[in-house]
Amino acid sequence: MPVLLSGSIATDHLMHFPGRFSEQLLADQLHQVSLSFLVDDLVVRRGGVAANIAFGMGQLGERPILVGAVGRDFADYQAWLERNGVDCESVYVSDEHHTARFVCTTDEEMCQIASFYAGAMSEARNIELKPAVERTGADLIVISADDPAAMVRHSVEARERGYRFAADPSQQIARMTGDELRGLVEGAELLFTNDYEKNLLESKAGLSEGDVLAQVHVRITTQGKDGVEIVGRDIERVHVPVARERAKIDPTGVGDGFRAGLLSARTWGLSWERSAQVGSLLATLVLETVGTQEYQVKPADFAERLAESYGDEAAAEVLPLLGS
Repeated sequence: MPVLLSGSIATDHLMHFPGRFSEQLLADQLHQVSLSFLVDDLVVRRGGVAANIAFGMGQLGERPILVGAVGRDFADYQAWLERNGVDCESVYVSDEHHTARFVCTTDEEMCQIASFYAGAMSEARNIELKPAVERTGADLIVISADDPAAMVRHSVEARERGYRFAADPSQQIARMTGDELRGLVEGAELLFTNDYEKNLLESKAGLSEGDVLAQVHVRITTQGKDGVEIVGRDIERVHVPVARERAKIDPTGVGDGFRAGLLSARTWGLSWERSAQVGSLLATLVLETVGTQEYQVKPADFAERLAESYGDEAAAEVLPLLGS
């Protein structure tokens, strides 16, 4: 069954600072930071959390449904996504705003400082999920980083209509209130965060780790270089290490790649462990490129790299499913 991905659709402006942010920050002056970083590179790429996940799933042969708000400048981006297997028929086009913009600078240690301009994304709260679900028969709705009001609306609609949904608040945890976060995670089939976001969500929502696990079926926490942990009510704890990398180029969108791989593999009926392995390798492909949608999945190569990281059995199980 197809997966419906709601969330941000944006253009990424990615820069590189040839130094370390940490060396420019004075601990006793953080209350009056005034810094400008002279960067040595700028690239403009397609991005946005939902669009990145959708692209990744398309690379693996899935046909995800993208739902989000864009401006009339979306035509070229839409054509690109559709060429890569993404259903864009349910994307909302604003008459007033440009498509959102993400501006990010990365230093030599892969630390990042970023800003996000919502633009048309602020109108995502006007989107109803029901038409897209009825048109496509989507079995799972992923509510990823978006206009906070849209995220809350979509979670409420999913609960009221009995849709299975995944909560993926990521960067918007910093913007959302405790009430909004509690409303987002309640009843979620899946909850995606990284380690830092996990702690921040619990703190802002006033929930313990146990409280959160009582609200969701499965919690998936990425841990950077330490891999990913998956825990849930009816499953054994799963820990999967990161896939072997050949280069560290740009971490932007790595988490989106992981989600795309894991969601695709679960759609294929694979175990949590195998699905996390597929997600981890797709995340590594993102890390090895500049931009969030500049990689390509070639089934034979993908299987070979799965074998390098997780063994021949993993490769043998996944290869027949790639592109299916």
